[in-house]
Amino acid sequence: MSSKILMKGNKAIAQAAINAGLQCYFGYPITPQNEIGEFMSDEMPKLGRTYISAESELAAVNMLIGAASTGTLSMTSSSSCAIALMQEAISAMATAEIPGVIISVMRAGPGLGNITPSQGDYFQATKGGGNGDYRTIVLAPSNINEAVELTYKTFYLAFKYRNPAMLLADGMIGQMMEPVELKPFNLKIPDTSTWAADGVGEGAAKRPSRKLVSLHMQGDDLPKLNAKLQHKYNQIQENEVLYEEFMTDDADILITAFGTVGRMARSAVLKARKQGIKAGLFRPITLWPFPSEQLKSSAQGKKAILDIELNEGQMMLDIKAAIEGACPVELISKLGGEIVKEHEIMEKLLRMTSQKEAVKC
Repeated sequence: MSSKILMKGNKAIAQAAINAGLQCYFGYPITPQNEIGEFMSDEMPKLGRTYISAESELAAVNMLIGAASTGTLSMTSSSSCAIALMQEAISAMATAEIPGVIISVMRAGPGLGNITPSQGDYFQATKGGGNGDYRTIVLAPSNINEAVELTYKTFYLAFKYRNPAMLLADGMIGQMMEPVELKPFNLKIPDTSTWAADGVGEGAAKRPSRKLVSLHMQGDDLPKLNAKLQHKYNQIQENEVLYEEFMTDDADILITAFGTVGRMARSAVLKARKQGIKAGLFRPITLWPFPSEQLKSSAQGKKAILDIELNEGQMMLDIKAAIEGACPVELISKLGGEIVKEHEIMEKLLRMTSQKEAVKC
C-alpha cells in the first residue's frame, strides 16, 4: 500500500527532481518558488550532489548550460520576471541541443508585478522570449501529485529530445499543501554518451572532440541546423502531446483551462451537471506541444467553448487556431493574482446556455 506525505508543492517538485536523479541545482531566490532552492540547499549536499546559490538568474541558467552540456541531470528554478532574464540562454540551449530542466512557478505581472498566483507566462513559456525558431517543451500540472509526475516527465523529455524542458506551475501549486505520493522515478534517461561534452578520454578510450554551440557562421550550417531542429519539433508534436478530457462526450459547452484553473473547472463541470448543464472539460497538459488536433476533435458538436485563464486569454489564441473558427469561444479571465471563483464559472455557463443563438460546431 502506497503512503502519502503532506507536502508543499515547491518541496514536492524539488523532491521529485532529486528522485529523478538530479545531480546539479543552480538557483537564485524569488517568490513564490523559494522553497525549491531552500529544499535543495539542505538535501543536495547530504546526497553528495551539487547545489549552488548563484549570484543572479543569468548566472544560474548559464551554470545549467555548462552542467547539462556534460550529460549531467541539471536544473534551475525561478519565476516570471526572472525567467524573462533567462530567455536568451534558453534559446541557446535549444540551438545547441542541451537538455536542461527549468521549473517556472508563475507570479502576477507584468513587470515585477506581485507574488500572487497567475498564469500570465503562457506566452513566455510556449512562444519564447528568446530569438529564432526554437521551441521549449512545456508541461503544466493541475495538482501537486501531477506536479511530481510531470517533473519526472520533464527530465525524461529534456534528455529524450536534447531540448530545454519546462515545468510551468502557478503560485498556487508552489505554495499549497496536499497529500503527495512520491512514486519512484521509473523513466529511463536516454544515453548521453554519443553527444555529451564529458571529456575525450585517453588512449583507446580517446574520441574526437565535441562542440555544443549556438553560433553557426559557416556556409549553410545554420539552415541545416534549423531544418534538423524543426524535424525534431515535429516529432515531439506527433509523440508527446498530453491532455485530459472530462465528461466531454455529450457536452454542449466545452470548458478549456490549464494548471490549477483546470482543477477549478473540473469542480464547476460537476456542479453544472447537477443543474442540468452539459459541460465538459478539456485540459491541455503539454502546453507545447499544444494538443490542437485533440481539441479540434473534442470540440466537434459543441455549442461553444468557455476558456478560463488567470491571464487575458493567452491560451485562447491556440484554442481558436485549433478549432479553426468552427464555434464561438468565450473567456473568463483574471489578472494581477485574482482567482476565478466557481460561482463566476456557473454564472457564465448559465448565460451561455440561455443564448438561443448558440450554433453547434
